[in-house]
Amino acid sequence: MKFLRKFDIDIIRLKEGEHQYRFEIDQAFLDYFKNVNEHISDTDLAAEVTLDKRINLIEAKFEIRGTVELTCDRSLELFNYPMAVIQKVIYKYGQEEKEINEEIIMITRDTPSINVAQLIYEFIMLAIPAKKIHPDYLEDIDDEEFDQEGKIVYSATKEEVNGGNEEDEHKENPLWEALKKLKNKE
Repeated sequence: MKFLRKFDIDIIRLKEGEHQYRFEIDQAFLDYFKNVNEHISDTDLAAEVTLDKRINLIEAKFEIRGTVELTCDRSLELFNYPMAVIQKVIYKYGQEEKEINEEIIMITRDTPSINVAQLIYEFIMLAIPAKKIHPDYLEDIDDEEFDQEGKIVYSATKEEVNGGNEEDEHKENPLWEALKKLKNKE
């Protein structure tokens, strides 16, 4: 818990207007959240948080820039992935503290501080691609999936997709039999 205090921003004493904060995202940050996700090996990131305090809300703009070290899904080689994330979160004043959606968080007027560590971590995780491919292998992927003219190399017929022809499918399904009986009655 002591580690998270570095990411606290005292908002109760802030005057209206813009305020900027800078947080270094290092290996200790990753280690704290390691039990949740192990996609990142190392990081060299900086998060700049700009708070714009107004009468009824606080608008927080997160800018996270730098590189993260990822493991390639294809070759298992480590590579540096450049990251540039810009996200906004609005803290609205209300009766109770709760998250309304991913962009709006309700806080009370007497909330002394907000902690941005979890939000920074989530923004970093969302910026990591689902398919992590080393830059040296990006051209290989394009060559495998498409031919020279940009057409898809492999395509399946309707029978291959369905696992057989449609008539066999209708014969096996008892609903089709009931529909045929209704049709024959007319």
